[in-house]
Amino acid sequence: MKKLVLGFILAAASATYASQAAKNPDAARWEQEARNVTITRDDWGIAHVYGKTDADAVFGMIYAQAEDDFNRVETNYINAMGRLAEAEGESKIYQDLRMKLFIDPAALKKQYAASPEWLKKLMNAFADGLNYYLLKHPEVKPRVIQRFEPWMALSFTEGSIGGDIERINLAQLEAFYGKVSVSALPSADDDEVEEPSGSNGMAVAPSNTAGHHALLLINPHTSFFFRSELQMVSDEGLNSYGAVTWGQFFIYQGFNERAGWMHTSSGVNAISEYLETVEKRGDRFYYKYGKVERPIEAKEITVPYKSGQGMAEKKFTVYRTHHGPIVREADGKWVSIRLMQEPVKALTQSYTRTKAKDYKSFRQTMELHTNSSNNTIFADADGDIAYFHANFIPKRDTKFDWTKPVDGSDPAAEWHELLSVDETPHLLNPKSGWLYNSNNWPWSAAGPSSPKKEDFPIYVETGGESARGLHAIRVLQDKKDFTVDSLMAAAYDSYLTWFEKPISCLVKAWDDAPADSPLKARVAEQIALLRAWDLRWGTASVPTSLAVFWGQDTQKRVGDDAKKAGLYVSDYLCTKAPTGLLLQSLADASDKLAADFGSWKTPWGDINRFQRLTGDIVQPFNDAGPSIPVGFTSAVWGSLASFAARAYPGTKKWYGTSGNSFVAVVEFGDRVRARAVTAGGESGNPASPHFNDEAQRYGMGNLREVYFYRAQLQGHTEREYHPGS
Repeated sequence: MKKLVLGFILAAASATYASQAAKNPDAARWEQEARNVTITRDDWGIAHVYGKTDADAVFGMIYAQAEDDFNRVETNYINAMGRLAEAEGESKIYQDLRMKLFIDPAALKKQYAASPEWLKKLMNAFADGLNYYLLKHPEVKPRVIQRFEPWMALSFTEGSIGGDIERINLAQLEAFYGKVSVSALPSADDDEVEEPSGSNGMAVAPSNTAGHHALLLINPHTSFFFRSELQMVSDEGLNSYGAVTWGQFFIYQGFNERAGWMHTSSGVNAISEYLETVEKRGDRFYYKYGKVERPIEAKEITVPYKSGQGMAEKKFTVYRTHHGPIVREADGKWVSIRLMQEPVKALTQSYTRTKAKDYKSFRQTMELHTNSSNNTIFADADGDIAYFHANFIPKRDTKFDWTKPVDGSDPAAEWHELLSVDETPHLLNPKSGWLYNSNNWPWSAAGPSSPKKEDFPIYVETGGESARGLHAIRVLQDKKDFTVDSLMAAAYDSYLTWFEKPISCLVKAWDDAPADSPLKARVAEQIALLRAWDLRWGTASVPTSLAVFWGQDTQKRVGDDAKKAGLYVSDYLCTKAPTGLLLQSLADASDKLAADFGSWKTPWGDINRFQRLTGDIVQPFNDAGPSIPVGFTSAVWGSLASFAARAYPGTKKWYGTSGNSFVAVVEFGDRVRARAVTAGGESGNPASPHFNDEAQRYGMGNLREVYFYRAQLQGHTEREYHPGS
């Protein structure tokens, strides 16, 4: 009977497809493309895509992504093109407006038409793969994009989370174009300690490894499930593996058989704001530039949005100077913004670096200068290791403070040519034998071999050192026998550098407190635990719970004062904060632990949890639902393995939503060897066996073997098929 029912279902599906295919003039072509592609799913559900040409591989990998989570693929393009309000309603109008200030479909179509033929073939394959998926899966109903077009790939060429455009403040944009007061807009919840952004990348030279091969750590910190893990192979020399931002057709952070690359968020100042002196005459606006006044360009932008009565739209008149669009108002002046806009070059660089086999060819891709917001860690089979700083840095006059809006009327504030690779912080095979970046400044990237701050314009880096950066140095320096396993252990080293000074100062504050102090007696047992603590996280560790709750409480108490004093909170606590504040904060942190979990002696793993219940992009959390303990903490405290967790409405336990999302350790030699883990699992479908099959490994930092070569897939193949079959 079951076979009979299944037969009816398959027959019905086949009939539906045949009917739709007959109406679609592209169906036969897509079928032919599909026959040129083989997708092998390994026993973790990861797609290994093989094609005759690079375009075939793109067709297959984008089809595989759609199988795993079409919603995330479509949502990324809905967002990139400024069409989110069409799916989610009026609340996304200004998010869409922000994108539409830069993303113009008409302009992108022209740029697509003028693109090199090889790139057009890849963009065509991208659109074909997604459209073929929709044809073969009529049960999947797109929220907005009913048909993908090749030019759309140019709207989303930045694989990092939160591209340059998203740095524009939405509240200020709405205040300007919505004609409302900033104070009237809802404010963000500032009750939580801000989570450090970005990722970890490490490279170790052959001189410091037991096998005398270069090693690379790939460890992006993003919101969970932000990227897919897969492999792309073609007969045209493509063979890359790693993390792919949903909907893009290139490996964003990964490796091929000869080289690997890891991007980390940069502290570069590569976006400029200009204060425009504006005057209205008649029905036109003019802005001052040098000794003349120029007319401001005005343009109408329409933002469609979903309403309770169907589709509606909101029209805006937006303004632009030669610097860029107006995005807000400050001190009575309009503020324009300038940032990189090179979609064809950016997509070219993103794709061609995946085929670079050595330092020379990888560096050639960097000459396109469109990897705007990322630093890059590189390693290859020749034994070269390298650090590249952010790749798009215009030369500017250092008399201006580029961290603030500059005078737009002064021609001296113009951008000039871009800094070359050699003019930016850069390392190739440093004497230290290692290098890293963890979104901190590059001045400690290779210990004593690091670039020197005084050798570069101040705008190349606006960040500072971090607890995570100090931790990276701690695990890399003075070690000569790294292996895949020991680099993996370093990536999960449990030491929490942030607490080095503050815990010592807290203990001293208790020692110095009067013997008859009630507060001293109240926290005596806690101090005894923290005094003996080795500053290492662990699921069974009570001191970790106590320290993290205390650290959060102190950051809320003195964070603003520390910032005004120009000090890290950890330093402020030891130099400026009253000793009574440190002890009172510990007492209050203990009380919160007891209130939320029944006792301040709660092990860290009972608090810090990984949970994946649904395929929703915004995950729901429930203390009654299944979850697993995670030992590593927020990167705030210096944990290299990052897990940004907090309580949510209706929960006491803390659930992670970002941090370690993909981790890989790669060894290069005659053959490449790698181990990796992805948060949760490869599929976004809760019914899939690969929805959460990596959760335990993720929580324990237990990386699995990567099946890079076809021979490795023997005995580890779940299924093999052509797209659509």
